[in-house]
Amino acid sequence: MSKASDPRYSTTDSQPPAPGLENASAPQPAKDNGQHGAYWVLSAEERAKGFVRPVRRSYKHRTCGSVTTMSLAIAETYAREPDFYGATFCVACGGHFLVHEFAWEPDGGVLGS
Repeated sequence: MSKASDPRYSTTDSQPPAPGLENASAPQPAKDNGQHGAYWVLSAEERAKGFVRPVRRSYKHRTCGSVTTMSLAIAETYAREPDFYGATFCVACGGHFLVHEFAWEPDGGVLGS
């Protein structure tokens, strides 16, 4: 079953994925700045079931030191299912990198853990 047809998943823009991206790591292609037009998240119903980690919205890229702040839906997805994402975006570097390259702000824990 694809994320597009699974009710446990949604997109950050609440729109269906772009054609051909129903099973891709992101439901919309990357924009000029490297960030995708939308991301997969757990549905509001899934996130409402509660969190296994604190909801944290900002993380630091350990390579460049820049802090990125994400949407609440993405932050809640990390808090509900910490290993949901394998990579995340750095606003300074303009690319996606493996989650272990980032640390939560302000506590320093590794993303995805």
